[in-house]
Amino acid sequence: MGAPTEQSWPEPSDRVKELIRRAAEFANNAPEEWVTSLQDATLTGVILSPIAADPTLAELVRNSDTAVMLHWAAHNLAHPGRRVPPNIDSADALAVARDLVRRGLDLHGIDTYRKGLNTAWTLWMNVCFELTDDPAELRELLAVTWASMSTYVDDTIDAITLRMAGEREQLTTGTNADRLAAVSLILEGAPITRPRAEQQLGYRLTGPHTAAVIWTTGTVGDLDAAAHALARRAGTPRPLTVVASASALWLWLPGTVVLDSADLARELADHPEVRVAIGRPGEDLDGFRRSHLDAGTTQRVMTRLRTRRRVAGYDDIALISLVTSDTGKADEFVRDTLGDLLTADQETRETVAAYVAEQFNTSRTAERLYTHRNTVIRRLTRADELLPRPLADNPTGVAVALDVLRWLGPDAPA
Repeated sequence: MGAPTEQSWPEPSDRVKELIRRAAEFANNAPEEWVTSLQDATLTGVILSPIAADPTLAELVRNSDTAVMLHWAAHNLAHPGRRVPPNIDSADALAVARDLVRRGLDLHGIDTYRKGLNTAWTLWMNVCFELTDDPAELRELLAVTWASMSTYVDDTIDAITLRMAGEREQLTTGTNADRLAAVSLILEGAPITRPRAEQQLGYRLTGPHTAAVIWTTGTVGDLDAAAHALARRAGTPRPLTVVASASALWLWLPGTVVLDSADLARELADHPEVRVAIGRPGEDLDGFRRSHLDAGTTQRVMTRLRTRRRVAGYDDIALISLVTSDTGKADEFVRDTLGDLLTADQETRETVAAYVAEQFNTSRTAERLYTHRNTVIRRLTRADELLPRPLADNPTGVAVALDVLRWLGPDAPA
């Protein structure tokens, strides 16, 4: 037997309707740990690991799944216990359908809603048990809401599956689909010949390449602007650009490109939602692949750290990735290493970092900071008073701690 139709849907008692309203009101104003728990569960398991490994797609799926469950709670606040129509016309739901198809992950993506249902139901039951201890009321409350929630998720999956079928038909033809298919084969190390790949990509795979990943929480126009800015700074009129998802581009620049992250970030100041991760240059097919993997690693570190920095290269995050793999221990390391320097003015901290970078030469440090040598000396003296150990005894530790602080601290550059 299938789910009840709207006409045959059971009508809850007035008392249970009131309990559902109270539970739904709580769910609509759920504490942050509820949302976190739901989002963490959404992408667990081996099947969903390809989605979890892509920061932009993972965030989109988590937000969509959360919105799906909040829609159920909102509907039950107004119509307690009734069948809830799927809400798949939102921008997030449409973007998820498109992106999963573009990445060939549509079958994986359906499982996220099942994961969300399991966690949401556990949280919902906890609320229900707090509302009544009457066995008959509790039995009816759980039976009605389980039928409503599980049927709603089934209906949502059915509707999204149909949407994906339509997206698949539109997106599996055309230039970008061909490029994405060829790039995916190269990145996976699949047997695709160089001539065939170059024909599909319209891009030479010999010589050096520098890859970048560009993503945004803003508009597609922001992605295009960032791609143009990157190509212009690299002096490359024709980079290879592949639309990886509705909110991300993959880019390859022919040549060995070394970009100044700060300069590029300033050029993108009018597009504050854009982030850019750049890989190390590499040669030929292996370099094409490795540079992209470097850019992906850089993107994941930037996303994990929730840094305010908008542009970073692989060399920028190589050490930071190791030091911050456990953010709790990283915070402890920074506090223990810097002591009172942690809360000192930014100019003093920047002077210490520059002094170590300039190999303890005060004159070069002054030139680097565009300040007087005596000012540098005063700041260094002040830093030694604030540090638990003199700078000369622990220069490497202090430099690393300051670098971590630049990525995670309130003064971290955008």
